[in-house]
Amino acid sequence: MKTLFDKTRIGTMELKNRLIRAAAGDRYAVNGHMTEKDLEVYGNLAKGGVGAIITGYTYILDSDIPSEGSFGIYDDSFIPEYKKLTDMVHEYDSKIILQLVHYGSHASGEIGNKKILAPSAVALEYRGVEIMPKEMSKEDIKHIQKAFAEAAVRAKKAGFDGVELHSAHGFLLNQFLTPYYNRRTDEYGGTIENRARMVLETYSEVREAVGNEYPIFVKINCMDGIDQGITYEGLRYACKELANKGINAIEISGAWYQLFNSKDEFYFKEYTEKIAAENKVPVILVGGNRNFDSMSNILNETTIEYFAMCRPLISEPDLVKRWESGDTSKTKCVSCNGCLGKGKCILNKN
Repeated sequence: MKTLFDKTRIGTMELKNRLIRAAAGDRYAVNGHMTEKDLEVYGNLAKGGVGAIITGYTYILDSDIPSEGSFGIYDDSFIPEYKKLTDMVHEYDSKIILQLVHYGSHASGEIGNKKILAPSAVALEYRGVEIMPKEMSKEDIKHIQKAFAEAAVRAKKAGFDGVELHSAHGFLLNQFLTPYYNRRTDEYGGTIENRARMVLETYSEVREAVGNEYPIFVKINCMDGIDQGITYEGLRYACKELANKGINAIEISGAWYQLFNSKDEFYFKEYTEKIAAENKVPVILVGGNRNFDSMSNILNETTIEYFAMCRPLISEPDLVKRWESGDTSKTKCVSCNGCLGKGKCILNKN
C-alpha cells in the first residue's frame, strides 16, 4: 500500500513525501527581487515538512508586465539571492522548483511604453479593462523561448531542484493552447498540433539548455472556463507529446478563478486521473486537496502520484508535519479566499 509519506523520485529529484506546495505568489517581492518576508514564508513551508515547494510565478523578461510583488529571474543578478533561498529550503530536506512564466496578455502591472504580447490580438475575456495585445511575430516567439531557457539555466545555477513551465491560468503558454486566444493562421495556430507547438518547442529549448538530468515540470490547464477553451483531447495531445519528449512531471490545473469560491474537493481529479493513466510520467493533482484520507485513497486507487496544495499551506505551513505526526484531521483552511493577493491567512492571528 502506498502512503503520502513514501520517499519517491521525480527524475533525479528525491522527495521525502508526496505532498507539494502548489505555486502561490505572496506579493512581497520588490522589482522582482526577494525580500526577507519571502524568505520567512518559504522557510516556514520547508520547516513544515512539505516534500517540495513550487514557487510563485517568476517572470523571465524585464519587458514583461508582472503582477505587483512577483518574483523575477530575467538576469543573473537574481542568482545569488535565490541561492540563499534554495540553501535554506535544503536545510530542511525539502526541494524547491522555480515556476517560470511569461504573462502574455495576462499582463497586469504598470504598462507604460511596454508592449503586451500574445498569440493573437485578443484581449483577456475576464479583464475589467480590455487592452489589446500585439500579435507575436515569429521573432518574438523565438525570443521568448530563448528567455525561458536562459531563466532555467539561472534557476539551476541558483540551486533550484527543477523548474516548472507555467502553461495554465491564462498566461502566455496557455494562451497558445487555447483556441479563443490563439487565432493565428501560421504553424502556431489552428490545429492542436500547431497550438501545442509553442509549449513543446519551449520545453525542448529549456531541456537543451539545462541538460537531460535536470527536472522540468509543466503546469497545464485541463479547462479554461471559456467558450473555445482547451478541450480534453487538446490537453491529452499536449501531455502525451510532452511526456514523449521527456518532461519529468505534469501538474493538471484549470480555470482557478472560477473555482476559488468552491468548497468542493479535488476539482481536477477526473482529468488528472485520465492523464496519469495514459502517460508514464508522474502526474500531480492540484485544486481542493484538503483531506488526508481522501488523498490516500486516490493515491491507492489511481495512478496519481503527487498532491499539491496552496491555500491549506498558507493557513497551516506546518500541515504536513501535523499529518505526519498522526493528526490527520482536515486542514484548517475554509476556502474563504481571504489569503488571495495577501500571501497570508486572515484567520491566523500572527
